[in-house]
Amino acid sequence: MKIISWNVNGIRACMRNGFVEVLAQLDPDIILLQEIKIDDAARAQHDFDLPAYEEYWYPAERKGYSGTAILSKKPISVTNGFGWPEYDGEGRVQTADAGDFWVVNAYFPNSRGDLSRLGFKEKFNEVLLGYLKELEKTKPVIIGGDFNVAREEIDLARPKENTQNPGFTKEERYWGREYLKSGLIDSFRYLHPDKIQYSWWSYRALARVRNIGWRIDYFFVSEILAAKLKSAIIYDELKGSDHCPIGVEL
Repeated sequence: MKIISWNVNGIRACMRNGFVEVLAQLDPDIILLQEIKIDDAARAQHDFDLPAYEEYWYPAERKGYSGTAILSKKPISVTNGFGWPEYDGEGRVQTADAGDFWVVNAYFPNSRGDLSRLGFKEKFNEVLLGYLKELEKTKPVIIGGDFNVAREEIDLARPKENTQNPGFTKEERYWGREYLKSGLIDSFRYLHPDKIQYSWWSYRALARVRNIGWRIDYFFVSEILAAKLKSAIIYDELKGSDHCPIGVEL
């Protein structure tokens, strides 16, 4: 099974920038989307022309903000939200029953430039991890999405300059490590221990052209699935958003 995750930073903009072509090229069984920035009313006005996929959309209550979606070649059971209204109102977590395992689509909060949402994000990390461990009591979990954190220095181009910046604070990095301590595995780092590759670049200062990026998009899997990992890929040559797609294959 091939699963892709992509923060599209607005599905309408990404559609204009080649989303359909990228989807056809990657040909995943399931694709997880974050930051769709569209509600049901606005989506009804657009024909996204995705006949090969069943669509499960989870918009935020606030228009043009946040939100997630799952596209699957086969019909699957998808639950929107995970029981925390302050996060569910922003459309941040979806859970799909993929048969042998759960697939969780997650868009972690950004702590903001002034770190005013750091506490909000820390709590999200805490309650989501608890939710994942409850799911694991029934079967293994794959969680993919934009975690909005570069966990280690290898995961961003300029770690020393960013120690106090959102996405690389000690608090955010702590939670990135807590997920691994809980028994989850970072699929990309598990298969590529020393590889330097990024999944997000600022739109400023030609960051993508210069490859001044961050690895903040991940697939974490339950430890029992490690032996089944065939590949974990960052498709950094593919464009359409300030993030690139990432993938895992079992």
